[in-house]
Amino acid sequence: MKQKKSLKFKIFTGIFALLILLVAGFFIYVSSYYKASSLALDSLKSDALVNVEENGDILFEPVSNNKNIGFIFYPGAKVEASAYAPLAKEIAAKGYTVSIAKMSFNLAIFSPNKADSIISSHKDIDTWVIGGHSLGGVMAADYALKNDKIKGLVLLASYPQSKTNLSNQPIKVLSLWGSNDKVADLTKVKDAKNIMPSDAQFIEIIGGNHGGFGDYGHQKGDGESSITNKQQMTETSQYIVELLDSLN
Repeated sequence: MKQKKSLKFKIFTGIFALLILLVAGFFIYVSSYYKASSLALDSLKSDALVNVEENGDILFEPVSNNKNIGFIFYPGAKVEASAYAPLAKEIAAKGYTVSIAKMSFNLAIFSPNKADSIISSHKDIDTWVIGGHSLGGVMAADYALKNDKIKGLVLLASYPQSKTNLSNQPIKVLSLWGSNDKVADLTKVKDAKNIMPSDAQFIEIIGGNHGGFGDYGHQKGDGESSITNKQQMTETSQYIVELLDSLN
């Protein structure tokens, strides 16, 4: 009898110890992430063209010429949301409200429906586009498929899950990637055209890399960019603005 109790106790303590290790490992993993660099931090300041507010998510609102179209952005895995501030601010300066979603543990997979609260807090906006970088793009594509309010999808160095087939959806799609990206699987990025609407745009940014869509320093395993970080974000914002303009 004592032996049975002893065996059960050992099994219980073993399982408990394993759970402790898994939880500790998870928190160690998520506590290390890419933080916004100086250009991004400067872009968090309001100016004559764009008001910036941080209240949970990061909101960029045009001071004037607001075109009543909103753009929601999901950050890449383990990247601080504010790292994408330069990109968001350039888009907002053209008249579009932009919200960068802050994800639980900096992982979009834990907040896939974060766009719900953003949309509900902007009753004055009736046309929405969602986009994301890397893992953020995967979650953004899933959201776009399930929500009729989304009229456009922007993928940065990203591709949807194979089950996320948007080929028959009435949605504008823009997919961008850097030619020197060594993090994303560029074959899958390009092959995603098979599950996209026929008019989807697939554009390579020559000289860009994976991390160049935000301002958070060099990402582990990434290729070296032959253009500046700012240039890649500026080119990206121009393409996104063209998509947003097409919805006016």
